[in-house]
Amino acid sequence: MALELTGKLVKVMPEVTGQGKNGAWNKQEFVIETIDQFPKKVCMTAWGEKANDLKQFTNGDTLKVTVNIESREYNDRWYTDVRAWRIELLEGETIRPDQPKAAAQPAGTPFGVTFEEEGSDLPF
Repeated sequence: MALELTGKLVKVMPEVTGQGKNGAWNKQEFVIETIDQFPKKVCMTAWGEKANDLKQFTNGDTLKVTVNIESREYNDRWYTDVRAWRIELLEGETIRPDQPKAAAQPAGTPFGVTFEEEGSDLPF
C-alpha cells in the first residue's frame, strides 16, 4: 500500500546506524505537518539512501512524501512503521488549507454520489 502525504518538514531526528547480518544499515526519522484545515503531524522513517537524501531539505520545506505503512505484532503488541520511499520538494506550488483536494468527498455522502446525482428521485 503506497500513500502520498504533503506537508512542511517540522523536525529531523538524529541518524541511527547499525550492523546486521546483511551488513551496515542507517535510518532517520523525520516529522512533517500536513497542510489541511486540521493539520496533523506524522513521523516517518527513511532508510538507506533515502536517509541520505533527507539531508538536502531544511525545516519549513514543503515536501511530498510517498510512504508504505505496515504493522507487525511482537509479544501481543502491534507496532506500525511508516516508511518513506520517495521524498520530493514541492517547488512553485502554493498549497492552502482551504484548497479542496481532488479526491475529497463531501462529508456525509456515500462514495461516488454527489448532491447533483441525488436529484428528485427520492422515494419520499
